[in-house]
Amino acid sequence: MKHFNSILVAALIILSIGVVNAQDADNPWAIEVGVNAVDLFPVGFKDGQTSKSPSRGDYFDEYFNLQDHYNIIPSVSKISVGRYVGSGFVFAAVGTINKIEKVGRVEVDDWTYYGVDGEVKYSFRSLLGDKWFDPSVGIGGGYSWIDSKGYGTANGLVALRFWVAENLALSVQSTYKHSFDDDRLSKHFQHSAGLVFKFGGKDTDGDGIYDKDDACPEIPGLPEFNGCPDTDGDGIEDRNDDCPEVAGLPEYNGCPDTDGDGIIDSEDGCPLEAGPKSNNGCPILDADGDGVMDPDDRCVDVPGPAANQGCPWPDRDGDSVPDKDDLCPDVPGTVANKGCPELTVEVRNALKAYAKTILFDTGKTTLKPASLEVLDNAAAILNQYPLSKFYVDGYTDSVGREASNLTLSQGRAASVVSYLITKGVASNRLESRGFGEANPLEPNTTRAGRRTNRRVEILLQK
Repeated sequence: MKHFNSILVAALIILSIGVVNAQDADNPWAIEVGVNAVDLFPVGFKDGQTSKSPSRGDYFDEYFNLQDHYNIIPSVSKISVGRYVGSGFVFAAVGTINKIEKVGRVEVDDWTYYGVDGEVKYSFRSLLGDKWFDPSVGIGGGYSWIDSKGYGTANGLVALRFWVAENLALSVQSTYKHSFDDDRLSKHFQHSAGLVFKFGGKDTDGDGIYDKDDACPEIPGLPEFNGCPDTDGDGIEDRNDDCPEVAGLPEYNGCPDTDGDGIIDSEDGCPLEAGPKSNNGCPILDADGDGVMDPDDRCVDVPGPAANQGCPWPDRDGDSVPDKDDLCPDVPGTVANKGCPELTVEVRNALKAYAKTILFDTGKTTLKPASLEVLDNAAAILNQYPLSKFYVDGYTDSVGREASNLTLSQGRAASVVSYLITKGVASNRLESRGFGEANPLEPNTTRAGRRTNRRVEILLQK
């Protein structure tokens, strides 16, 4: 037990030194705690031995005969401290204790066994894609004692680790120890199983990325930025972000452009309203909403077309048709009729009433003086509708020859047209027609009927 205490103290010293070195060297370390079994049987014959004996068999003979050959104590009997040195290689210092009760099937008087070994192992884990399965092979050497007598050994080993968590693994190992003194401690196998705890590596900022791999070792950061921070979470690490405290866009080196006008907020006079750079990022106002910006609008409070510098076109008659487009600028009309009034039913009836009072000399086409005032009133009406065209139709009664009546009706209609033209009605708006005694309104058998049928009608052309 005295020797065991010495081994345990030595192991703890090695562990302490390892932790200190780990904090300085940025390399992971591991400690293993477990049990070991010593088997002195399947290690080859002694000189002169030709067949298996109770104490020794050929190499790997009954290698798994745990019940008959393995020496195990029911307690923690192995402590190992290992350091990863790079490229898949691990160096470990191992301390073990055991009690030898049998050599093969031969019982002995409880020899006390101690071992201190150094190991260099190569792990295949990275070649397997850093999975949970971690096989390795290795060599080493050390010193083992049976009671108080020590022996040097050269070692070869195979091991398996099964990583059940990021820093925790189950480990099994089989080590062949070749003794250079074939007295009581012959060459032998030492098997072990235990738990491995991985630790070490310096992480100053505590972000889970070791300093050796951390581009910003003193500031907590993210793995995707090699340990550097992205404070505003915009996907641009702080050291490349011109606005590290405010989320922004890559095209503006991490600075925001809230209103999307191409000017970053810190340089934008109106960061919440889009505007041109020429106006310091502020919108150019259009108070009256006419599409003409206020600086160019001569009438900023009244909508107007750009062609008139933002001012409304004059509209004297107030019919919503600008004077420049209004064929009747002084008379309210409709947009459909280009600013001129539409001919209503009332106006048509008025024209018919006037037409009934147009009188001619008997058998002639000359107008009687009493008819001129009537025609003046009709002309005034026609001039209010400059886009409308009219027929002036003449009729007679049935007295006289039909051919003469037709000629007479045509002449009378033409006389009315000539007079209306003198009163300002455009000639291209009037068309005279004569129908003679056709289309009578009343029977021609009475004087009153014949008087009604001698008429002129003013009709709107469709």
